Amino acid sequence: MLISENVKSFIERGSLVRRMFEEAIKLKAMHGADAVFDFSLGNPDVRPPAAFKKAVLDMMNDDSTSLHGYMPNAGFVDVREKVAQYLNKTLCKNLSKPVGPEHLIMTVGAAGGINSFLKAILDPGDNVMVLAPFFMEYVFYAENHAAKVNIAQTDRNFKPDLDSIADKLNDRTRAVIVNSPNNPTGVIYTKEDLDGLGKVLEAKSKQFGRPIFLISDEPYRKIVFGGAVVPSVFESYTYSVLVNSFSKDVSIAGERIGYVCVSPEIPNSEDLMQAAILANRILGFVSAPALMQRVVPYLLEESVDVSIYERRMNILIKALSEIGYDLVKPQGTFYLFPKSPIPDDLAFIKLLTNELILAVPGSGFARPGYFRLSICMDEKKVARSVDGFEKALKKAKSLV
Repeated sequence: MLISENVKSFIERGSLVRRMFEEAIKLKAMHGADAVFDFSLGNPDVRPPAAFKKAVLDMMNDDSTSLHGYMPNAGFVDVREKVAQYLNKTLCKNLSKPVGPEHLIMTVGAAGGINSFLKAILDPGDNVMVLAPFFMEYVFYAENHAAKVNIAQTDRNFKPDLDSIADKLNDRTRAVIVNSPNNPTGVIYTKEDLDGLGKVLEAKSKQFGRPIFLISDEPYRKIVFGGAVVPSVFESYTYSVLVNSFSKDVSIAGERIGYVCVSPEIPNSEDLMQAAILANRILGFVSAPALMQRVVPYLLEESVDVSIYERRMNILIKALSEIGYDLVKPQGTFYLFPKSPIPDDLAFIKLLTNELILAVPGSGFARPGYFRLSICMDEKKVARSVDGFEKALKKAKSLV
């Protein structure tokens, strides 16, 4: 055997999102790209804001010898200062202490940030809780550090089920990961949702004698519809950690730049930050890309044109609802998570594939009986896909 049994199991449980993406490549080769409706991968296709291109060109025209060199493992201090100023102005206005550069680590995207923080807090056999449906890579992130994943369910509207969460927390739980706006549902957790979760975690932390961290993964924070507001976890629970990236809201997923920010209200957070910074280095990230770090201050107030995603979403929601699909209207992201018309979501995905529509089964997000659509394609093509959705639905109903 050339590979470890552990990694072999990872491959066997590999992401259904990627499998559907690979299936899309095959279908496009057979039928032509224009004939295939690929709703599988959340690969942002809206053009980055003009400020990104300008900032990159400005940086590349800078002849400073330090531009591409090593920096502190937490990232450039001046960049972290700018991020801290932005967070104090937006998400941390009501905290008793301000965020400073000492509370921040620039990371290789949100994935790098989550892995670095988990490395800092987890011992073998510890638990990480996730709320289904969730981004399945969280399972691998926890297992990277010899931890186990506990899954708590959300309610029928995909909001946190506090009873389920409280029931599954135990004395080995070190963190709960939430994702709002949520992939795959597009649901936003309200201030009330987060306050309730915070109270549960506070009580359980006291019961078990050590804090349970609340890690909020927020790459879709700025992709919201109809003026929706995404509340700050920092205002709902002391032991909160914000992880963000610029992959989705600025459409630079391939540049792998993000950050981790621990709440300034966490007592004695110096040791925690030292551990996370060391973890960022020894996991092999070392530090986030220098050029992209330098660009970050110019992107903090920026986002893509969210109205493009909203128009596409409205087209698809209206059409699928009229056809007869059951769905919860997303408040953000570029994902839609309708209910499968038959219990076997994998079987329904095959019916969609027969109509040259690529989607991801809800099983891939630990919520069987649903399927995810990523609307990263132009409006006209979204509209053309509706006929295939209707045909697949009719075929599914004939099987019942």
